Amino acid sequence: MNTEVDFAVSLSPLIIYFVAILVITAVMLGGSFFLGQKHHTKAKDEPFESGIVPTGDVHLRVSVPFYRLAIFFVIFDMESVFLYAWSVALEKSGWSGFMEALVFISILLATLIYLVATGALDWRTRRQRVDRSRIHDKASQ
Repeated sequence: MNTEVDFAVSLSPLIIYFVAILVITAVMLGGSFFLGQKHHTKAKDEPFESGIVPTGDVHLRVSVPFYRLAIFFVIFDMESVFLYAWSVALEKSGWSGFMEALVFISILLATLIYLVATGALDWRTRRQRVDRSRIHDKASQ
């Protein structure tokens, strides 16, 4: 019984904080809903970006290699965050932590080598690749 009371007492600041956040959020959203203006005009309902009225189609076609490269960047960027956290705790993790980080970095390097070898990081179109290979073939002859 005593441990349950101690547990509830130790969680009370977290519960109070959570309830306070919910109340503040509700007050802010409710206040903006009740105090905000309700009229709609054609100009108000039109999209507006950085002081420039948009013209033309809003849908922009972006090539698939761009998305692939962006995903690879996010993945490798997150891995660098993990390595930074490891470097901060290097002294505490000791040699076993160092070996684990070495394995982690090896996997990252193997992945990067694989991506380069398969051409996943190559932005060129097929035509540009063919033209480049023709230039290399002429230079080697």
